Amino acid sequence: MAGILTRIVTVLMLLSLTACGDDRPEQIAQLQQLDSQRLQKLSQQLDNGQIRNAMLLTQYTQILASERPDLQPLMTEMAKDGGSSGPMFSSLKQRLQDAGSVSNFPGLDEQLQELKNIFQATDPSQYNDMLSDQVNVVADMSNGKLARVNAVSKETSTVANNAQNFGPGSQLVGNPAYGHWASGSNGTSFWEWYGMYAMFSNLFNRPIYYDNWSRARDYSYYNDVGRYRYTSPKQANSQDQLYQRTKKRFDSQGKRFDSPYAKSRTGSTALSRQSIRTPKSSSGSSKFRSNYAKDSSFRNSSFRTSRGISRGK
Repeated sequence: MAGILTRIVTVLMLLSLTACGDDRPEQIAQLQQLDSQRLQKLSQQLDNGQIRNAMLLTQYTQILASERPDLQPLMTEMAKDGGSSGPMFSSLKQRLQDAGSVSNFPGLDEQLQELKNIFQATDPSQYNDMLSDQVNVVADMSNGKLARVNAVSKETSTVANNAQNFGPGSQLVGNPAYGHWASGSNGTSFWEWYGMYAMFSNLFNRPIYYDNWSRARDYSYYNDVGRYRYTSPKQANSQDQLYQRTKKRFDSQGKRFDSPYAKSRTGSTALSRQSIRTPKSSSGSSKFRSNYAKDSSFRNSSFRTSRGISRGK
């Protein structure tokens, strides 16, 4: 009974807002429809091999699995992001479902912002850029036999960012689709992979601690460019809470702690216009901010791709 009453009140509030000239409910309804259409189209493009980096990921994982049979289970899992069954696409589906209810947000502004972010994240050009992290994880594990995409070489990036080696899969660390920051008994946080991705820990055989990673992480598309689009509000809040807790612990020791997103690392190449327009972090906090260019309104982006694989560095 209480649930029915809540829904009735919500509907009445929306009708009242519309009557008073508030067009947000109408924008939300339009964006829900547009996002659903974009997500469906992106699914088709992925499964039809029309997203270049998705196609490369499928090929790269097959090549590395044939050369390293011990990595076949991990490569099988990585290959899922080359289609519509991978964690990144599944995350967008869940976010769109959650964005359908205003009760999941503090208000209409936040709901509308999330739908805008999903609209941008489902752009095929930006999604193609996002998959560069996954492709480059496999490329780095091939010892140079497979070429990186949309990024400088690992050696160049490490030197340019004064970065520490956090082992195979490090481009995916911090991305909530692949793991989460778990708290240790001493108050520190370490990265814990989901499912089959735990094989990365076996390969590196050393835990990745949040404070060390925050200080010395290398460039990745997700952490330096795409986090605003490929993170749900709940995940963003979790990231900010972790930063605040860690900062408080450092403050109590008279030490300084900066957010891992306070400064963007360098290393990207040949990104799409959609990715270049993505807002960058401008403060020590990991909280998101809205930043839409006037010319980036809801228009379909053209996307063209070649089918070749370029090997070598």
